[in-house]
Amino acid sequence: MSRVGLEGQVAVVTGAARGVGELLARKLSARGATVALVGLEEEELKAASERLHGDGGYWYADVTDHEAMSRVAREVKERFGKVDIVVANAGVANGGPFVDSDPVAWRRVIEVNLIGSAVTARAFLPVLTESRGYLLQVASLAAMTPAPMMTAYCASKSGVEAYAHSLRAEVGYQGVRVGVAYLSWTDTDMVRGADQDDVMRELRQRLPWPSNKTYPLGPAVDRIADGIERRSSHVYGQWWLRGMQGVRGYLPALIGTVGQREMRRYASRLQGMRSGLVGAGGAADEAERTTERN
Repeated sequence: MSRVGLEGQVAVVTGAARGVGELLARKLSARGATVALVGLEEEELKAASERLHGDGGYWYADVTDHEAMSRVAREVKERFGKVDIVVANAGVANGGPFVDSDPVAWRRVIEVNLIGSAVTARAFLPVLTESRGYLLQVASLAAMTPAPMMTAYCASKSGVEAYAHSLRAEVGYQGVRVGVAYLSWTDTDMVRGADQDDVMRELRQRLPWPSNKTYPLGPAVDRIADGIERRSSHVYGQWWLRGMQGVRGYLPALIGTVGQREMRRYASRLQGMRSGLVGAGGAADEAERTTERN
């Protein structure tokens, strides 16, 4: 597929304070795009915007807040004149047994990852239609394969994958392209936060190769940036994820069998596992909601 040069393009990246979003913003900026960073961590966003290679800015907003995201879409267009690319990247995660999970944290994973992605698209689709632009939805290996101890995350990423595929069919005739990006375990604050729990770390290490590795962030983000230039329908942060598409139909039954054996192995260690959001981004989200309640 031919590439669309990013020089002069305006890109919006949510969840841009750290991790995939922050590095992707810098990569897009280095390729010539003007980048608008969106997220909850205002100081981190400000610092990230200062590391951009060209013009850009940052907007403090919760992706689940429709009014806030509509304001961001309006202000980004007013400042830069248009929006060509939107990357719905914002996400949080929790882990542990479903029955013992914090119901608030479990629901928040769904709200940010799935509802927040839809709110982002709803806010920006009018301007993307004007520019005949591109929306990239960041999903995960978790969209392709279920995993025990990750019920909320798998549900949310399966949901955004299906939603983005549906949306592609709806808006394609208007010139808007929609893509889905898939990432395996990548070296981010979220993955490092999950690994702080011994059971979660050991379970992941027991996965079959190559899904048991943590992959460097840089090459994965380079692949995403390449996919954005191609306006790809599917973008794979790790080379082997493309091959998963052909076997994913067999995985629920396989994991249902193997997963039972693994859960039996760790049953005595499950009590007391942390059930809140993981990583620095999760901590920032929890702090934001605590502030709102107070």
